[in-house]
Amino acid sequence: MPVGAVVVSPSGKVIGEGWNEREVESSGYDPTAHAEVVALRAAARHTGSWRLDGCTLAVTLEPCPMCAGALMLARISRVVFGAWDPKLGACGSVWDIPRDRRATHRAEVVGGVREAECAALLLAFFDARREA
Repeated sequence: MPVGAVVVSPSGKVIGEGWNEREVESSGYDPTAHAEVVALRAAARHTGSWRLDGCTLAVTLEPCPMCAGALMLARISRVVFGAWDPKLGACGSVWDIPRDRRATHRAEVVGGVREAECAALLLAFFDARREA
């Protein structure tokens, strides 16, 4: 899968990782098994708490509304992503959930990190699926 995510602790240690598992049989074809949610779940298990204050979520593609909501509920302090998602992005392109003034928690957003590289991974993956 081209979408991967990691949660990094305030000290810089990777405490959770994930990739898109929505269509993976072992995950039960879970519609919520996006890379970000899988990584957040792993980080919460690692810390023993749902509160991931001070942590950074890094992901290949701009989070969707569900994932942006999940990172906010987990109290992630910063989200860093590569490619922007002009169709469903919720961290600045279509919506901006982490910086919404009405939210009870806000997260710093850093988008476009290694954007061309991330976009190329996504395009290659979907091109290969179309050819199959």
